[in-house]
Amino acid sequence: MLAWRLASVAMEERLLQLCDDLLATHDPADTPVAEFLGTQFDMGLGWVQFPEGQGGLGLAPSLQTLVNSRLDKAGAPNPYFRNPIGYGMGAPTVVTHGSDQQKARYLRPLFTGEEIWCQLFSEPGAGSDVAGLACKAVRDGDEWVINGQKVWTTLAHLSRWGMLVARSDPQKPKHKGLTYFVVDMHQPGVDVRPLRQLTGEAEFNEVYFTDATIPDSERLGDVGDGWRVSLTTLMNERVSIGGTIPAKGSGAIAFARQTYERLDNPTPPQRDELAKLWIRAEVHRLTNIRASQNRRAGVPGPEGSVGKTASADLNKDVYAFTMNLLGAEGMLYGSYELEPPATAMAFSFLQKAFLRSRANSIEGGTTEVMKNILGERVLGLPGDVRTDKELPWIDVPRS
Repeated sequence: MLAWRLASVAMEERLLQLCDDLLATHDPADTPVAEFLGTQFDMGLGWVQFPEGQGGLGLAPSLQTLVNSRLDKAGAPNPYFRNPIGYGMGAPTVVTHGSDQQKARYLRPLFTGEEIWCQLFSEPGAGSDVAGLACKAVRDGDEWVINGQKVWTTLAHLSRWGMLVARSDPQKPKHKGLTYFVVDMHQPGVDVRPLRQLTGEAEFNEVYFTDATIPDSERLGDVGDGWRVSLTTLMNERVSIGGTIPAKGSGAIAFARQTYERLDNPTPPQRDELAKLWIRAEVHRLTNIRASQNRRAGVPGPEGSVGKTASADLNKDVYAFTMNLLGAEGMLYGSYELEPPATAMAFSFLQKAFLRSRANSIEGGTTEVMKNILGERVLGLPGDVRTDKELPWIDVPRS
């Protein structure tokens, strides 16, 4: 036990020294963002759990928190906010299922934010039931021809690459006839149309594919193995959304506290409600710390569903409380001009953050889906009745 602890301390010291070396040679205040992040990737400090040469050092995922904390305090750029879909979901999928050529091509520009990624899963007729999707992939020699529609695609309007799951065999049951691809979002046959949302922005999009083509070399996983590959994306998405470990008292709860402290005459009920929300935020943070100790690279366990469910409810409650503190001011809004954001994470004022928090219980899997996962896979409860599980997808009734 002592030897293990000494080795662990030595590893942490090595990581901190690497961070200090990076900061000493590339001052975040003076270094272009892409250059800083590129060097961070090359030093293995991008995702420490990834293999060496692919942005990592082959270490435990929990050690990334140590790296992030040191770099954040120095004012280093955060790769997540530059490319949230790519960083949190695309990279783990590529490193788990991609070829050596795909890893070499995609991971570094993904990390630096020079190439933005999006996720093309949901469809108008298959939202929470991702496996019921209808977008077609038909093989034509060394290429696949794609036709269909996707919706709620965050940052598609800015993306260079997309993670696409399509129906490659309609004669097989819905989970077994899917194939996963990396698609060029700039090619002919890909039409991205913005969806204006409650905040006045258009970070979500619908995407139409009309005879778009994908080389077979851009397939991730085997033909028909798209569902297994997509689970890597989905489980990492839930960790990405709800599994972060912020500093104590930071994030949404910090806005609530700052708003409370500006009140002239806060009431005891307001103080009590703030205290309850602060406790929930701290419990969530500590739970994520504990979950990170057991997290593994590749496909995470159910901790992502726990964190995602808790964070969605907490965010909505915290911002609703903050709006109540604002009183009549909470009814004011800055602008509803249609301006696509640089990322999906830019909250310039509290009213916008409140409206955006409504999406937290839908994106990345609805809260109801998360509860089903936890009930079935953690608590061992019986699953829902699935009469279409073994039917060919083409024979399953659809609305």
